[in-house]
Amino acid sequence: MSSKPTIVVCDHIHESGLEILKNTDDINYVFAADIDKVALLDVIKDAQVAITRSSTDVDEAFLNAAVNLKAVVRAGVGVDNVDINGCSQRGIISMNVPTANTIAATELTMTHILSCLRKMPYAHAQLKDQRVWKREDWYGQELYGKRVGVIGFGNIGHRVALRCKSFECEVVTYDPYIAPKKALDLGIEYTTNFDDILACDIITIHTPKNSETVNMITQKEIDKMKDGVILINCARGGLYNEDDLYNNLKSGKIFMAGIDVFNKEPATSNKLLDLDNIIVTAHLGANTVESQYKIATQAAENAIEAARGIGYPHALNLPIDETKIPSFVKPYLELTQKMAFTIAQMDKSAIVSIKVEAEGEIASYLESLTTFATVGALTPSIGLEKINYVNATFVAHEKNITLETLENPNNSVYKNKVTIKVETGNGINKISGTIFDEDVQRIVDINDYIVDVIPDGKMILFKNSDVPGVIGDVGKILGDNNINIADFRLGRNKKGALAVIIVDDNINETILEKLRNLPAAKAVYFVNM
Repeated sequence: MSSKPTIVVCDHIHESGLEILKNTDDINYVFAADIDKVALLDVIKDAQVAITRSSTDVDEAFLNAAVNLKAVVRAGVGVDNVDINGCSQRGIISMNVPTANTIAATELTMTHILSCLRKMPYAHAQLKDQRVWKREDWYGQELYGKRVGVIGFGNIGHRVALRCKSFECEVVTYDPYIAPKKALDLGIEYTTNFDDILACDIITIHTPKNSETVNMITQKEIDKMKDGVILINCARGGLYNEDDLYNNLKSGKIFMAGIDVFNKEPATSNKLLDLDNIIVTAHLGANTVESQYKIATQAAENAIEAARGIGYPHALNLPIDETKIPSFVKPYLELTQKMAFTIAQMDKSAIVSIKVEAEGEIASYLESLTTFATVGALTPSIGLEKINYVNATFVAHEKNITLETLENPNNSVYKNKVTIKVETGNGINKISGTIFDEDVQRIVDINDYIVDVIPDGKMILFKNSDVPGVIGDVGKILGDNNINIADFRLGRNKKGALAVIIVDDNINETILEKLRNLPAAKAVYFVNM
């Protein structure tokens, strides 16, 4: 089998993306878009990365078959056909291409709004197909002056709002996940009261599909709308309840609807198609030459980065987007993982809880710090091949390990400090660290012993009674075994002393046992970073 990583293209994408994959020498490229989905399960077993679209469900069967999969790239925005939790539990990174079809989806939404106002497809069909010239049948409405409610103010929603504003509409948006300033700065009204949206002349939805947004518009919401409202959905199927949409279109409560997406697709037998006051398209939100080109090329480039292990653009289940964090945070993430790795080797029994405390600006990133701490703490027992930043919290949960965080007041001499406490059946071990000069990592406290240690290399942690001769005894044992000491750091308190000894070679169990047998020794650990 080739040592090159394999990328499998499961669905049809624009030729531009395929050309990039074909011309990349350090990956194997497999085109599997034309085989049935059962046969695909056999092909996908050798893949490190899969590129999919809406035709392939990344479900339990897919993930069980894809035993070597490291990442899946959804060539498009929507990921409702990707089991992201299932990916995370298996350590598979889920990625999408969120911006490539933004303009296409925005313009399709505007097309539906205008088509509903003027019933353009029906007017076209009468003249083109029936050869009937009856202008009096097609008195429409103007978009000018209408009040438009935009649900969701993301990449597409905010562009639709701006285009409606250019038509001189009153535009109001509802999105609890954005700062109001984002809308207000664009001259768009922002509301936290969903009823303000329901009172609009035209309502268009631009949210992802999840437990919060499925059936976001049902009979209850429609009852609050004005008679003759126009509803638009070019986002995801199921955001509007289709039965309630049908009934209210049929009764005339809803004047017109523009629908590009459906609960079940292809929607050729959907009862909404029987109505004469609905404009429908076959999920065409991304169907422009420009967007298909951008989706394919970005998906291919992202897949190659993932296959090489050098980056995961637009990852949906990584703990942090490194492109969106201040530069000072990254060294703390690495330091936190190293400290947790160190403390886990001091007591190798089953972990009960991991607690991450932080003070200073770094406390704003406690969730991400906890993920890195969990990876570090569990690596000695289960290995890096089974624990990573994607599945860390799932693995901790499976092992009944409690994860806790705490923001402490900044009372120490350090601008920022991270402390990790790992509890086992034997008690709690604690370690603290900080960063000097932007990227210099330091462990500054181990179980209340003040130290100054670079977390790198091979370290002996030697806890002892603070009595004369200990350093000499330790040095003699190491010297007798041809172990060179590179650095020696000592922390002291009322309970005794803790030496952190940096050595050039690995320390075997025989040497550790000799150190533990010294009269002053209380505990001895070896940590290899």
